[in-house]
Amino acid sequence: MTEYSADFLWTESGFVPDARIAAASSGGADRSGKRVEPIGRFVVPGMCNAHSHAFQRAMAGLAEHQTHADDSFWTWRETMYRFANIIGPNDLGAIATQLYVEMLEAGYTSVCEFHYLHHQPDGSPYADPAELSRVLIAAARDVGIRMTLLPVLYMTGGFDGRALGTRQKRFGHSVDAYLNLLQNLRREEDEALTVGACLHSLRAVPEEAMRALTDAEHSHDRPIHIHIAEQMPEVDECIALRGQRPVEWLLDHAQIDARWTLVHATHLDDLEVQRLARSGATVAICPTTEANLGDGLFALKPYLDANGSIAIGSDSHVSISVVEELRWLEYGQRLRAQRRNIAVGAHQHSVGQHLFAQAWRGGLRAAGRLQHEVAADTTIWSGAVVLDDQHPLLIAREEKHLLDTWIFSGNVPLVRDVIIDGEWLVRDGRHRARDRIAEEYRVAMHRLAALM
Repeated sequence: MTEYSADFLWTESGFVPDARIAAASSGGADRSGKRVEPIGRFVVPGMCNAHSHAFQRAMAGLAEHQTHADDSFWTWRETMYRFANIIGPNDLGAIATQLYVEMLEAGYTSVCEFHYLHHQPDGSPYADPAELSRVLIAAARDVGIRMTLLPVLYMTGGFDGRALGTRQKRFGHSVDAYLNLLQNLRREEDEALTVGACLHSLRAVPEEAMRALTDAEHSHDRPIHIHIAEQMPEVDECIALRGQRPVEWLLDHAQIDARWTLVHATHLDDLEVQRLARSGATVAICPTTEANLGDGLFALKPYLDANGSIAIGSDSHVSISVVEELRWLEYGQRLRAQRRNIAVGAHQHSVGQHLFAQAWRGGLRAAGRLQHEVAADTTIWSGAVVLDDQHPLLIAREEKHLLDTWIFSGNVPLVRDVIIDGEWLVRDGRHRARDRIAEEYRVAMHRLAALM
């Protein structure tokens, strides 16, 4: 075993001086026989990216021309559909591998991949129905990031149960085919891979199918994710056809607990905020994507005050940055309330420390890893991030101001090194395979550009 020593090691209550993290690797041995390797002055845990659609990274910037006077998520979705239907397995592999490199270099050490691009563009399955899922698994293993793969159940085109449209065909599954997919993929699970279950949304999964899936998953201790209440038209349609708001309906019709992650949950009324916080579920908030799509702002302060669990995700990947997601999570609330320093706790007055702690713990829960990495007040990190203490922004900074400086000093790359399970993946800000992976991505993008 190796123990890594840090001058200041982050904990949920602040930085601890002269601390150590245990991991399996090599290094110099101290007098007790353990190997000890000093890794840096300021060390924080890697963050989980709790919501990712990998293929969308390659379309960032392609939907920023106005196509309608009332452009919205729904018009953006048309561009996404066109792009999704030209992507093949090799393209997806190149895009995901490049994305996961960028995540590691930004300080994400695990990802929840919300994967609905299952079949060929005409909806017919590949010879191996799990081919595109395996492509994503291979990409994560290639770069060294931990993955919670969330294959998506997607069945209908709306709350009225209409059939999937032509461009949605490659997303679809029956319940039985979906459960077979989960069973096959779970044979590949190990310490670096968890396979959870996932409903695309209430509008895409009929009630009886949701019940069949949750009944089948009842005995499995794995995460369950769902998009919900992202857009007001979705809320209005749910009220019109199911008689309740989406989160209200879900809480009344499913056993929502700590295994569940509700993605976005942007449009909640006061009662939904309180009930959702009490359920133990996590809300995955994706501030840069939600801003890009014009979704709205999550009710952060009352939810945190009710002890609700949050995580962050980069979703459509218009930005790959831990600090930008956290910064805009707070800034959106400041713009709404017209005051400062909102996301703080009763005993924690640093916005950066409080948000980082909440998102870190919630990210572990969303990934299904909380029980593995936090037990009996002892933290066992699979991934550690070393910040660049020589950067001008961090010179002479006391540790109590460190996270506030990192998060609120702009989108400056302060991640120097990243280690996961004793293996150095990022050194001096660069992933060890960055050049090779960037070249593979370049080839794929030229091919896709010719098809656009």
